[in-house]
Amino acid sequence: MHISLMDLERESYKKTHVHLLDGRIKILIALAIVVYAVSLPRMEPVNFLKLGLLEAYLIILLVLARLKFSYLSLRFALALPFGLTIAVLQAFLKQPFIRDFTVLYTLPPGLEVTREGILFGTIIFAKFLVCITSIILLSSTTSMSELVSSSRRLGMPRELALLFTMMVRYLFVFWKMLLRIRTAQKTRCFELWNRKVPRMWTLEQVGYTISSLFIRSYEQGERTFQSMLCRGYSADTNVYVGKKKISITDIVMFAVTIGIITAVQMIFV
Repeated sequence: MHISLMDLERESYKKTHVHLLDGRIKILIALAIVVYAVSLPRMEPVNFLKLGLLEAYLIILLVLARLKFSYLSLRFALALPFGLTIAVLQAFLKQPFIRDFTVLYTLPPGLEVTREGILFGTIIFAKFLVCITSIILLSSTTSMSELVSSSRRLGMPRELALLFTMMVRYLFVFWKMLLRIRTAQKTRCFELWNRKVPRMWTLEQVGYTISSLFIRSYEQGERTFQSMLCRGYSADTNVYVGKKKISITDIVMFAVTIGIITAVQMIFV
């Protein structure tokens, strides 16, 4: 199943109770969950219960948002290898904050698998899973433009706001450029995973594609900057963000999230 960047962004425009929450509230909820998950002790088994309850809460929100499973699985699949690799490596590493190690297995190269390393790696992966789920919930229920404007209302510096605004505006332009390049390659019978051609030649074509996209993006950036100067852009230019009131529903949702985090912390001490 082919899922494009536009398909992923289209999911954030659904009309559910989670989607209709204020962007600032969703950012603060994701930030609160991430900060709490990261701040948990590194070697306490009770962390699994705390993180499991937070993950269950996030899954409930994902279900209420009525997001497609294929899109969610794709986003998880993109991030999962990074966290899984870091977690697996902990079984072979001896962290300096752990004094005693219990060796379970010794592999032929001399690598030792320790019980403490497995516990630490599993806790890291559980934290990673909760953090990634909260970020996926935020990005799947909030459009890119709303993320930028909500961040600006929360006090993001105007320089960063301008950069993110330009990125959101031209990310889809460059995506369409890449699609046109890929269409031209397919019409010339170029297939990335074709085993009948030398791999070095395939890598060269990929390099040409990246360089062509880089040159086009550089030229587009120059044209955009000249257009901005002609329309009065300067170093003092600010990004306009309209005012938006936070509703009672937003406040209640944020209070519920903080209450769940507090309850999880106090129950499993």
